[in-house]
Order: sequence, then structure tokens, then C-alpha cells
Amino acid sequence: MFKTIIEDIDTALAKDPAARNRLEVALAYPGVHALWGHRISHFLWRINLKLLARIHANLIRSATGIEIHPAAKIGRRFFIDHGMGVVIGSTTVIGDDVMIYHNVTLGAKNNIGVTAKDKRHPTIGNNVLIGAGAKVLGNINIGDGSKIAANSVVTKDLAPQSSVETGDSFVI
Repeated sequence: MFKTIIEDIDTALAKDPAARNRLEVALAYPGVHALWGHRISHFLWRINLKLLARIHANLIRSATGIEIHPAAKIGRRFFIDHGMGVVIGSTTVIGDDVMIYHNVTLGAKNNIGVTAKDKRHPTIGNNVLIGAGAKVLGNINIGDGSKIAANSVVTKDLAPQSSVETGDSFVI
């Protein structure tokens, strides 16, 4: 557990040029706090304390402005820069070494005829960058090494090493 906390702090230091030291990151980075809170909520979800997990996740959202559903699966060295307005849906899967900016939504495209057990949210590969305000919607796959620029809307699979330019919509 301690090793994971240090890894999270070091990830923020590596990815944010404004980060000055470990203490500052540990005390003043809401993206890191949201991730730590998510780990607790996710644990509670996995041991079937779903109501407690949702309550805890809601408290973390209130404190950080970042909403991560307790069922979402998040890999290692995930970093949310600034973070306000980030929403990560319940069936989202995020790989390792992913970085997202503020106001990003990893959400569902629609819920018509969909059950709670259906995969509705994106799967984000490893080493992906998602710019501020981007929306990645639906049960789609974002390939390893892809880059999604600010304010883009993506509702279709992206192959590995793909790029979506600023303001583009890569939709069906």
C-alpha cells in the first residue's frame, strides 16, 4: 500500500511540471486524492459493500470535484491533472500510465435497453493521453499510446498510436 502511494505521488511529480515536491503533491493535488479515494471505494465495491462504496465515492467527489464510480477499474500510474469536472463511469477500464486533464468524461453513450451489468463505458489502453474537455463515450476501445486532444468527442474505437486533433469528433 505504501509503495502504491509513493508511486502515485512520483507519477504526479513526473507528469506535472508545476509539482515541486512529494509533500505538496500529497497534500494539495485533488487528482491524487480522488485516486486514493477511488481505491478505497473500489475495495468496498468488490467486497459487496456497494452502498458504503457509493457514499464514500460521493464524499470524495464533493471534496475533489472528480467523480469516479466505485466499480471503475483503474491501472497503475494514472494521473488526473487539475481534475475538476472529471467523470469516470462504472464500467470504465483504464490501463497503466494514463493521463487525463480536467473536464474529461469517460461515459456512456446512451442507456436505452441497457442493463446495469452491460459494458457501457470506454476501455482506455496503456500510455493514453486525454486532453481537457474531451468526451470518450460508449463501449469503445482506445488503443495503447493514443492521444485525444482537448474538446474532442470520441464514440468509435481508436487503433493504437492514434491521434484525435483538437475539437475533432471521431464519431460513428
